[in-house]
Amino acid sequence: MKKLHKIFTISSILLVFASSCKKDDLNLIPTNDQVADKVYATPAGYKQGLAKLYASYALTHPTGASSESDIGGLNPGFTDFLRLFWMSQELPTDEAICGWNDTGIPDMDQMTWTADNIFIRGLYSRSIYQITVCNEFLRESTPEKLSKRGITGADVNDIQRYRAEARFLRAFQYWVLLDGYGNPPFITETNLIGKVSPEQIKRADLFNYVESELKAIDAELAAPRANEYGRADQGAAWSLLARLYLNAEVYTGTPKYTEAITYSSKVINGGYALSPVYKNIFLTDNNVTSAKELILTINYDGMHTQNDGGTTYLINAAINGDMNPASFGVPTGGWGGNRSRINLPTLFADRTGNTDKRAMFFGNKLENDDINTFTDGLRITKFKNVSSLNIPAPSIEGKFSSLDFPLFRLAEQYLIYGEAVLRGGSGGTNDQALTYVNKLRERAYGNASGKINTLTTDFFLDERGRELYWEGFRRSDLIRYKKFTEGGYLWPHKGGVKAGAGVSATRSLFPIPTADIIANTNLIQNPGY
Repeated sequence: MKKLHKIFTISSILLVFASSCKKDDLNLIPTNDQVADKVYATPAGYKQGLAKLYASYALTHPTGASSESDIGGLNPGFTDFLRLFWMSQELPTDEAICGWNDTGIPDMDQMTWTADNIFIRGLYSRSIYQITVCNEFLRESTPEKLSKRGITGADVNDIQRYRAEARFLRAFQYWVLLDGYGNPPFITETNLIGKVSPEQIKRADLFNYVESELKAIDAELAAPRANEYGRADQGAAWSLLARLYLNAEVYTGTPKYTEAITYSSKVINGGYALSPVYKNIFLTDNNVTSAKELILTINYDGMHTQNDGGTTYLINAAINGDMNPASFGVPTGGWGGNRSRINLPTLFADRTGNTDKRAMFFGNKLENDDINTFTDGLRITKFKNVSSLNIPAPSIEGKFSSLDFPLFRLAEQYLIYGEAVLRGGSGGTNDQALTYVNKLRERAYGNASGKINTLTTDFFLDERGRELYWEGFRRSDLIRYKKFTEGGYLWPHKGGVKAGAGVSATRSLFPIPTADIIANTNLIQNPGY
C-alpha cells in the first residue's frame, strides 16, 4: 500500500492530531504546549510531528477539536483542505457548477459571495490552521530545543530536513492566502504567541516572503524524487516558485516570466517524466503508473483517512446513480452535485474522448439552464476510486477514496514554461515550448494527430483547461488572463445572471472573513466588501 500510513503510521498521525490546536487563529497557544517536551522527546516524536503537518492536508477536523467552529464554523465534512480549495478555484469559474443549496454554495456558483460566506471563511481558516501547526513544529525543532532534549548527530540532520519541509508546507498555505485573499494576517514561529493579534501583511510583501522561504530551504530539501512518496522535495519547491512567478504580475504588478521559465526548467530537467496514459494520473495506483509525473500529492486512503472531503468529494459529488457509481469504485456513492459548465466541454473539438482522451464527460446536455438540476451540464468522469486495472480500492462504507491528488505534476510545468515564453520571458525558446506542448498533446491523442505548429498566449489558457481542468487552477488562470470578473468573457450564471455577466473587479480577491475582521483590529478588509 502506498498511502499516507506507509509514510507515517496511522497511529502516529492520530497521536499528533490528538494534541493539536483548537482555534482557527494564527495567534494561539497550542494545547499541547505543556507536553511538548514529551511529544518531541525523541527523533521518532519529531517524525510524528512532521506526520501531523502532512496529515492536516488529508484529514478534516483535528482529533480533539472542540466544535465545528474550529474550521470556519463548517460541518466537519466540508473542512478538508482540498475540498475547500477546489471549491474556491473551480465553482466561481467556467469549469464547474454545483447544484446543492447548502448555504454559501449558490454564492460561489454565481460570484455573489459576501464576507460572511462560510466556505470562503472555511478555506481561510483551514490555511491558517495549517500555518499554525507548522509554526508550532518549527518552534519545537530549533537547535536549542534539540540540544535541550539531548538529540544529536544524524538525528539533527534528519530534523533539519523536517524543518525545511515544514517551511515548504507553510509557504504553500501562505501562497493559498496570497492567491485568494491577498492581504492576510501574518505570523511565523519567531513571533510571541498569545500576546498581541497578528499584523496584516500586504500582498506584495507576502509574495516576497513566500519567494524567499522557498529559496532559503532549497539546499535543505531532498533532491527531486529522492524523498519518501508524498513528502516535499526540491522539485515541489521549484514547482511552487514557477507557479508563483507565472502569477507575479497579478500579485505584485511586476511580471516575472523569466523567473517562471528558470524554475519550470529546473523541474522539467529534474528527472520527471510524463505518465504514458493521461487517465492513469487520476486512478488509485497513480503512485505506480504516474510516479515520475507526480511531484507532490495529497495522499488519501479509503480505509484510514475517511472523510467527505478530498478525492472522496471530487468523485462522489460528480456522479449520480445513473452513472453506475460502482464503476467509480464507490458503490454507495453518487451525490449528484458538481458538473461542468458549457465552456469546459467546448474546449474539446471531440467531447467523446475518441481523439483527445482528456475529454472525460458523461451525459448529453451541455447547457446549464438550471443550477439545481444535476443533468444540466456534462458530468466529469476524470477521478475514480479504481486502479488502472479497474480494481476498486478497499473502502469503509463503500464511498471513501484512495486516490491521491496531485498538488504539482510535470504537465503544469510544461505549460508554465510555454506561457512564460509567449509572454516575453527570457531563457526559453518558442521551439522548446512547442515541443513541450506537443508532448502533452501526443499523449492526449495517443498519436501525432493532435500536434500543433504554432503557439499563442491565448492558446495556453485553453490548453490549461484541457490538461488541468478540475485540478484547482482555473480561478487563478482566468484572473491572470483578465477573464475572471470582466464582462468580455462569460459563462452561465456568472454574476448571478443566467446568460452570464461581468462582476466587480474586486472579486478577484476573496474578502477577509467578517469574523476575523471583528476579532483582529489590525486587519483591514479587502476593497469592495
